[in-house]
Amino acid sequence: MPRPSTRVTAAARSIGEQFVAWRKLHRLTVVQVSERAGISRNTLRRVETGDTGVGLQAFLSVARALGVLDAIVTATDPYETDLGRARADETLPERVRP
Repeated sequence: MPRPSTRVTAAARSIGEQFVAWRKLHRLTVVQVSERAGISRNTLRRVETGDTGVGLQAFLSVARALGVLDAIVTATDPYETDLGRARADETLPERVRP
């Protein structure tokens, strides 16, 4: 797998730092979050330090454990953007329109 771009690396690091902040705001320990996410403490550490090699399942499990999974899903929903709503009629078949 090729090395991630500088922007991807920076974004992963930033998200990891934000996950740490969420964990601390909830007053949760690494052990508590890793148990709730169903991952090892080492994998949680990798997520929190922005390791881009961590799997999507681990990332989303941590987001769920911290209560931010729905916000991530909403943030990536194209229908939550002006562009996505404007182009929905152009590109999607009738049966999948929201």
